[in-house]
Amino acid sequence: MADLKEVLVPDIGGDEVQVIEICASVGDSLAAEDAIITVESDKATMDIPAPFAGVLKELKVAVGDKVSEGTLIALLAAEGEAAAPQAAKTEAPKAPAPKTEAPKTDESTAKPATTAAPVANAAASGSQVIEVTVPDIGDAKDVDVIEVLVQEGDHIDADAGLITLETDKATMDVPAPQAGVVKSLKIKVGDKVSEGSLILLLEVAGAAAAQPAATTVAATPSAPAAATPAVASVQEIKVPDIGGSTDVDVIELLVAVGDEISVDQGLITLESDKATMEVPAPVAGKVTELIVKVGDKVSEGSVIAKVEVKGAAVAVSAPAPQADAPVAEPAAAAQPNRPPVPYHPSAGVQPTTGVVFASPSVRRLAREFGVDLSQVKGSGRKGRIQKEDVQAYVRYELSRPKASAATAVGGNGLQVIDAPKVDFSKFGDVVEVPLTRIQKISGPNLHRNWVTIPHVTQFDEADITELENFRKQQNELAAKKKQNIKFTPLVFMMKAVAKTLQDFPTFNSSLSPDGESLIQKQYYHIGVAVDTPNGLVVPVFRDVDKKGIVELSQELAEISAKARDGKLKAADMQGSCFTISSLGGIGGTAFTPIVNYPDVAILGVSKSEFKPKWNGKEFVPRLMCPLSLSYDHRVIDGALAARFSVTLSSYLSDIRTLIM
Repeated sequence: MADLKEVLVPDIGGDEVQVIEICASVGDSLAAEDAIITVESDKATMDIPAPFAGVLKELKVAVGDKVSEGTLIALLAAEGEAAAPQAAKTEAPKAPAPKTEAPKTDESTAKPATTAAPVANAAASGSQVIEVTVPDIGDAKDVDVIEVLVQEGDHIDADAGLITLETDKATMDVPAPQAGVVKSLKIKVGDKVSEGSLILLLEVAGAAAAQPAATTVAATPSAPAAATPAVASVQEIKVPDIGGSTDVDVIELLVAVGDEISVDQGLITLESDKATMEVPAPVAGKVTELIVKVGDKVSEGSVIAKVEVKGAAVAVSAPAPQADAPVAEPAAAAQPNRPPVPYHPSAGVQPTTGVVFASPSVRRLAREFGVDLSQVKGSGRKGRIQKEDVQAYVRYELSRPKASAATAVGGNGLQVIDAPKVDFSKFGDVVEVPLTRIQKISGPNLHRNWVTIPHVTQFDEADITELENFRKQQNELAAKKKQNIKFTPLVFMMKAVAKTLQDFPTFNSSLSPDGESLIQKQYYHIGVAVDTPNGLVVPVFRDVDKKGIVELSQELAEISAKARDGKLKAADMQGSCFTISSLGGIGGTAFTPIVNYPDVAILGVSKSEFKPKWNGKEFVPRLMCPLSLSYDHRVIDGALAARFSVTLSSYLSDIRTLIM
């Protein structure tokens, strides 16, 4: 008859940890060392295994519970005396678990201390290169390196993750013993390491390198204490993400050396060809040095100032985006924006998303299926990847259409041959003219939208005879009253579009990032393409449905002037639901506008002209306005687009219906 045995949490370093995954179900037959649960601290994850073979009779914990050494997690039925010699309590997993030689410390004991031995001496005021080696990781040897979290040249903080190690029982990050610059990496993904293996060479400040805590493993708990809260630190403030713009002009300095600044206070003002913006301070403190001056050109990651932060830990990094800062927080995995569909050939090679958070059992499953976990979106707490996420990813990949073997794939990522390289000078004289900044920025976006969105264009005409007569009358009245306002056909078009969007909410939506649902917006913001000397920009007019013709006319005049002067801010060109591109003032009969993602439709307006129209008795001249409606065929079908176009034309033909 089977004996019922208690399974307790083994020695895990004295900390309370959270259950993040249940690896077995009641009734499962488990072999010795099969995982029962997975637990996680702030520093590491590990599986708690079955101490002997048997049948799982009862689970005593659930996902989200907190456990510590000695907590009852399950009841296991072992057959006969097979389990008799076994202790009721499991042994500590033989893995790089969060175990230290001083288990009575705080949470920092869950992360192994990294041995750092100086290899180059320098003056106390200079710098020093130290060796960073694998610390005490228990009895584990030849542990796999599954991820390298830093690169050569990276500036890292004390206690930042350097590499991730994995055994069959646990995964853990090896932290940096001090802040410094990575000079040379000595290992790569796939290498096997043990205690004392050299990880990298780290250049640290001379005074920091002299700290005895960096030379011994026994000083583990004190290593993070190098970031003493009472000591002021000088932080570099860098240009954050500015939407892909590079070499942007600094047009104004808003602070001076010695100024005391607060969080979010403006430091400098930048100006591109399409927007001006302030760069805010991510921290409060005193400006000790300004790195830039008016007229300099900066890009994302450029250092603009140094700020002394009082009472801040040295290990704290500025929240401004830094291209060279390895982020070891789980939220980092959720930061990269995913495309509207999980992947498109035009995207080329998919970039990795940084640190991957998954239990050892999930990692084993991913290896069995050949899944790159950096491409899997986690649904667990803090973005942790669950077993179900890997299974869903595999199912999705199997369902995706694959390119045929006969399809040639060019280096541009598309399934077409590469464009030929042509030397035009052999046919005659040529002049090479550089693209404008707006062309450089908008070109890749237009190309992406054209390739990734299946476009269809619906052509129609609207009878705007009565609208045009009314518009001219209102302009004459405004001139007599000496009102500084001019009514253009575009404002009536904007009002009619807003009304039509209310009738057809599918047009006022965006495809969700996973491509599985529609995000329907309850506001009506309309983008209008404006031609400027430097190129086309699309400012956004908000809440068009709530504004009258007079207010929209005034706003259109103001924003158009700002656009032509290059004074638009980034916020002025964000948040559109639908876009209008009007070429009526130039000419043409029709064209195919490109959908402005994340919108799902765009309206092209061409030059109006008088045409003979049959009224039932005779032909009469009517002013007809050509309309070209391009839409995303994944979201909108042809019948719906035709109804939208007809409804819009009816509103333009009789503007009285706009107030119904």
